[in-house]
Amino acid sequence: MKEKILDYLNKKDDYLSGDQISKHLGISRQGLWKHIQELKDSGYEIVAVPHLGYRLQSCPDRLFPFEVTRNLNTKFTGKKIHYFDYLASTMDLAMQLGMQGEPAGTLVLAESQTKGRGRLGRNWFSPKYKGIYLSLILRPKILPQVSPILTLMSAVSICEALKNTLGMETQIKWPNDVLMHNKKIAGILTEMNSEVDKVNFVVIGIGLNVNNDKKYLIAQATSLKEQSGQRVSRIFILQELLRRLEANYSLLEDKGSAPIIDKWRTFSLTLGKRVKVYCQDKHIEGSAVDIDKDGGLLIRKDSGLIQKVSSGDVMHCR
Repeated sequence: MKEKILDYLNKKDDYLSGDQISKHLGISRQGLWKHIQELKDSGYEIVAVPHLGYRLQSCPDRLFPFEVTRNLNTKFTGKKIHYFDYLASTMDLAMQLGMQGEPAGTLVLAESQTKGRGRLGRNWFSPKYKGIYLSLILRPKILPQVSPILTLMSAVSICEALKNTLGMETQIKWPNDVLMHNKKIAGILTEMNSEVDKVNFVVIGIGLNVNNDKKYLIAQATSLKEQSGQRVSRIFILQELLRRLEANYSLLEDKGSAPIIDKWRTFSLTLGKRVKVYCQDKHIEGSAVDIDKDGGLLIRKDSGLIQKVSSGDVMHCR
């Protein structure tokens, strides 16, 4: 009902009487008043003036599911959202939900995380109401060994979303970092539940720095607020990100990895660079020449041999 009240208030720039709203929505005046109070408690600024009625002045920057789904227009992404004010880790919960059979497109959203994590067990700083912290369940019909392509697909989707909404140019550092002016603005963590020849489900985790203040960011990181000089609507960014994720996922299912790889190349910061890739207790050094169809990085070593790397930490050599 609160969503219907907000939709009705959003359609009018002027005051709406309580009687008018009650009749339109088929609820009592007392019920309306209760819902209005709950909306105010959630951060919505709704002005009530005797003899005039109610008017919506402003909305809070919260990732409430009914705000996320309003005008989202996706086919399956975000149709089911698990939303929390705080959570230990969206990834942990999404993996549990995947095991319980939640459908593709199910989204776990948190306003903050106490144990947010990135690749290799690293922490992801998740201050409340500042960033976007999500985990998305997908059920792709692919072999486990080609699952790295989903990380590249997600990175492309982030770059496209920021370009479409804010006109901001970003670049991708293989395999999972999105950078702006050589500073990290987003990270991706992909985990899967699989068998030898079958992927049961994949969870894509994304952390995006949106309204983080510069003084709380490490030297190698940045935020949309720092880059744009103003606060950014997290709902606006999140909705476009979900649209791009669904569009690119559908493209991957319909056309295979080639179109995603082509897109990835246009955003790549790694290709053409001399790199060191650290894998467990060894490293590989050479020139990053390309990405193969599974998302692996192809490195031409000084010997002239080309070696494929499927995972690891990349350092761009000066």
